[in-house]
Amino acid sequence: MAFKPFSEMTDADYAAVGFRSGLEIHQQLLTTKKLFCRCPAGRYSEEYNAEILRHMRPTLSELGEYDGTALMEFKTRKEIIYLINRDTVCTYEMDDTPPFELNTDALDIALEIAMLYGCAMVDEIHIARKQYLDGSIPTGFQRTTIVGVDGSVPFKDRRIPIVQLGLEEDACREVSDIGHRRTYRTDRLGMPLIETVTAPEMRTPTEVAEVAQLLRRVVRSTGLVRTGAGAAREDVNVSVTGGTRIEIKGVPRIPDIPLLTYNEAMRQWNLLRLRDALHVRGITQSSFRSRTEDCTKLLRKTRCQPIRDAVAGGMLVHGVALYGFKDLLRWPTQTDTYFSREISDRVRVVACLTTLPNIIHSDSPGETLASSEWQTLRRTLAATEEDTIVLVWGNKQDVTTGASEIALRAKEATIGVPSETRQALADGTNGFERILPGPERMYPDTDLPPLRITRERLDRIRADIPEPVWERERWYRELRIPADCIEPLSISPFAPLFARAVRDWGVHATAAAVILIQLPKRVRRRTGVSYAFTHEQMSEVLRAFRDGVLAREGLPATLEAIAGGAHFSHDTAPPPCTQKELEALVHDASVTLQHNLRAPHRRTAALMGIIMAGIRGRAPGRTVAAMIEREGKEARS
Repeated sequence: MAFKPFSEMTDADYAAVGFRSGLEIHQQLLTTKKLFCRCPAGRYSEEYNAEILRHMRPTLSELGEYDGTALMEFKTRKEIIYLINRDTVCTYEMDDTPPFELNTDALDIALEIAMLYGCAMVDEIHIARKQYLDGSIPTGFQRTTIVGVDGSVPFKDRRIPIVQLGLEEDACREVSDIGHRRTYRTDRLGMPLIETVTAPEMRTPTEVAEVAQLLRRVVRSTGLVRTGAGAAREDVNVSVTGGTRIEIKGVPRIPDIPLLTYNEAMRQWNLLRLRDALHVRGITQSSFRSRTEDCTKLLRKTRCQPIRDAVAGGMLVHGVALYGFKDLLRWPTQTDTYFSREISDRVRVVACLTTLPNIIHSDSPGETLASSEWQTLRRTLAATEEDTIVLVWGNKQDVTTGASEIALRAKEATIGVPSETRQALADGTNGFERILPGPERMYPDTDLPPLRITRERLDRIRADIPEPVWERERWYRELRIPADCIEPLSISPFAPLFARAVRDWGVHATAAAVILIQLPKRVRRRTGVSYAFTHEQMSEVLRAFRDGVLAREGLPATLEAIAGGAHFSHDTAPPPCTQKELEALVHDASVTLQHNLRAPHRRTAALMGIIMAGIRGRAPGRTVAAMIEREGKEARS
């Protein structure tokens, strides 16, 4: 059985392969300060005042063990450069002073969102340290805590469990990662964010994206989270029957999730088939064999350009024989992707051989070395036509690490799917990032005492909690407001104003939704001005519309004027046109047109344009149209 193309997969197909997925969504909170210091949050800059160089080293956990991810990162021997702006970073972020007390505004927001998920609140906040040796946090660890557990959200005919909601500090922004040097900007470092962790209860890639959108709407409905590029990032966990949990890290856009999770399911399914093929050949974890040799001298005169340039530059070439692996590096994994990339990715990340291609192999002989060179390599490595040879090149330390990773990744193929964290790529596939972290990376923080969560604090937060978005959306559908207003209104800061306008002021629901959601978008498109209307401004517009002070036709012009800096209020707005004013306007416009209009059949449209522009929304269009029609009949009679 072959994995179907993405467009042809059905729910039954995903059920057959045992597709399961969960989410870990990181969302920045809208606070003025960072989480454990008093530096400003949300202030980004490409300028920097200093650079700091760091090297990361793993530390033992509380049980005296090293985390596998930390050990892998240590093998890369990265130099970490931090670009520091004095306005956004202090000595805390650089690990030169202890943390300040936890930002209580951030904690209150996290507690409120946990309540919206129906979580059980923790009695005490305990800060833990989570190791990160990729350099994204200068201390080598992230301070994190759990504020709620065991919640859920409604989805279709079931509920999606929320395993936990955590509060933690954000990491640096990566600028570049080339060779053994990785560079970060530190302006984002330390900003408060929450991590929402769901159970792996999504059954198809589409469901994963739909649940992500639902959770996005829940947090946006509070008005207490940041929006825009980078404010929210999704880690997606995927597994299939027989596979293991794979974490796709840092997915920036929810629409990317379906294709990414499809490709990971396809990858795991194909890796399991590869394992079975190896077992048929008698290659298991215990019987796996490989051999590595320095082949630099043998390839000194090769015509293969990458290797020729490497040797000319003083680099070494190592050959790795994978016994019994003939043609398996061409085994499909993801869309238009083969097992050879699993090996190439590992070499790129761990050995830091980032210039591609970084390996060549005998399963694609026509694209690489001459056949005579492959035969020479086979003799040197004691390989037969049933074996595969992989070449890697670099300086002595990198090429040794690279050859070791080639053999290690090939051996892992005998067990199926290794536990990994993988990186989302632009084409919908994913690539190796690091070994999946284990529990050894977590240990208690000794700098901060526990913080008790009082009943009074929870009651205060609960008193102002917004109604859940699914309740808002259900009510909106009952009101039959336009479909394209339902979701935007449910997360809009104007949602409470909409409820007040409809329930207390008697404004028609559709009109209120259009005024609050659709018209501001039209104004932005027409004017090109991204203006944020305030609650007070929209309240005045709604009341003026309700009282007939502002006609429907005058709403766009009024909002454009407000966006342009004009003041508007219900009390100072021009009064509606009287019958006498309208009759005079229609008469004067008719007299003017009588002498200037060349196309009589366009008389009504021309009059409407002149009059409506003159009254600027002080009378409904239907009233003006009826008066023009009556005036025309009187003129003809």
